[in-house]
Amino acid sequence: MNSPGKLKTSSSELDLDRPNIEDYLPSGSSIQEPHGELRLRDLLDISPTLTEAAGAIVDDTFTRCFKSNPPEPWNWNIYLFPLWCFGVVIRYGILFPIRVIVLTIGWIIFLSSYIPVHFLLKGHDKLRKKLERCLVELMCSFFVASWTGVVKYHGPRPSIRPKQVFVANHTSMIDFIILEQMTAFAVIMQKHPGWVGLLQSTILESVGCIWFNRTEAKDREIVAKKLRDHVQGADNNPLLIFPEGTCVNNHYTVMFKKGAFELGCTVCPVAIKYNKIFVDAFWNSRKQSFTMHLLQLMTSWAVVCDVWYLEPQNLKPGETPIEFAERVRDIISVRAGIKKVPWDGYLKYARPSPKHRERKQQSFAESVLRRLEEK
Repeated sequence: MNSPGKLKTSSSELDLDRPNIEDYLPSGSSIQEPHGELRLRDLLDISPTLTEAAGAIVDDTFTRCFKSNPPEPWNWNIYLFPLWCFGVVIRYGILFPIRVIVLTIGWIIFLSSYIPVHFLLKGHDKLRKKLERCLVELMCSFFVASWTGVVKYHGPRPSIRPKQVFVANHTSMIDFIILEQMTAFAVIMQKHPGWVGLLQSTILESVGCIWFNRTEAKDREIVAKKLRDHVQGADNNPLLIFPEGTCVNNHYTVMFKKGAFELGCTVCPVAIKYNKIFVDAFWNSRKQSFTMHLLQLMTSWAVVCDVWYLEPQNLKPGETPIEFAERVRDIISVRAGIKKVPWDGYLKYARPSPKHRERKQQSFAESVLRRLEEK
């Protein structure tokens, strides 16, 4: 038995998460034809089961990065089940209403202070930015309190300096909230619809946040220019980037985009590791809205995590931005105790065509047969 409110997923949603792994396999021209009469491709042609199995072997290493891994149910016998029911009553009947009240009070305090500061201090930009920064940090603290967040910060607190950028692994949009309650970062983030988008275009822009739409090719050039301009400003809030470009389930790190590593500035790694003892903080945006994700956190016992501010890194002589990104990813992965995988996270948003899927399975089958014959 599991907690109520879990979302069901359709087969079409799972298909969307399948990667286009064609780019990661050898091309057909580079594979030598195996010797002998029997070829694995012949078996795949006549057996849909073997075809699916070949694809699943490759797909699994990618899709596991974006799957939730809920804890094993413990309410499996007659005396544990009443305790679980009692816990449900406490979480939904007592803790959740209290947390809603806390969050509501936080919004009242924030809006009643932010609106006057934003509009009445137009001619005092330095003071206005400082107060807005403090208010955003305060509001994020109310959010963390509404989950009964237990967050341990390790290392020196980030300071405002020019020519530096902070990069972190990405599990959920709450990563930003957890980091923001300590330091008012200017984050680069995907533009969201609904109430989250409203906050992005109003309140969060006051701390210098930069938004993009991954479906718009022109946005990349605009965002790149904004990033270069932001890191040059001495009074701008520290820039925070999640170079994976998508939420990963906190067991793996996918490839880092090189944009943050070719700005010519110091890169400060930040490692975030969630403890799933009470709740899985991973947000699968394709299967769950952020509102439902917050409700899941607010109806759990607590959100437990560690944050490490690691030693700043600089580009070494002769090192490319891609090599620099991989070196920083190594540092974050080792500190957080998560595994590196050689996948591009954006493949999560690309659905391969049946023809591409057939070609990649054929290539994989031929490579397997060739290795078997070499043995």
